[in-house]
Amino acid sequence: MEKRSTLLLATHNAHKAEELRALLAPYGIDVETLADVDGAIALTERGKTFQDNALEKARTVAAAVHRPVLADDSGLEVFALGGAPGVYSARYAGEPTDDARNNAKLLAELDGIRDRRARFVSVLAFVAPNASGWVERTFSGELEGEILTAPRGTNGFGYDPLFFVPTIGRTLAELAPEEKNAISHRARAFEAFVAWIEGEGRAAFAR
Repeated sequence: MEKRSTLLLATHNAHKAEELRALLAPYGIDVETLADVDGAIALTERGKTFQDNALEKARTVAAAVHRPVLADDSGLEVFALGGAPGVYSARYAGEPTDDARNNAKLLAELDGIRDRRARFVSVLAFVAPNASGWVERTFSGELEGEILTAPRGTNGFGYDPLFFVPTIGRTLAELAPEEKNAISHRARAFEAFVAWIEGEGRAAFAR
């Protein structure tokens, strides 16, 4: 039987966990989330970049559990809005976070604007203990697209119903999960992560 490893994902977001669980399963890696860990671990996002936030979350959880941790920080950058909502994507319309309100605010901000170019960005941060302290690596991925004037599709989450991918002619919300996982920004960051753990990073991950 194949020996499987377990990786703790520093998130309370069930949608992200589901995507990463599907991506990692073929590599013999099972995913746990903070819901599987005893004791509450508070996550903060005080950084100005996706990388800052991903590292902050991974470091916080790894220090608490002393085992390999993977954290994701991702969001939408709209060119005409100077990169907004960016790191504030999940809470664009305020707290508590709400996809419908975020989408409505984005459409309002883009009302009358012809340039609808946007990109999804994902940064994965891996942090693990080793004999000399900590191993830290980050991996990034992007997906270019456009923001529609009305939502399309019922799959996915977040801004997926508004994010149109010209190369495939559909929004992310119109894709089946396996189709999205083949092209998404998170999948592209994940590809870089897998290439690393299958090579020089295997020792750090397997600890």
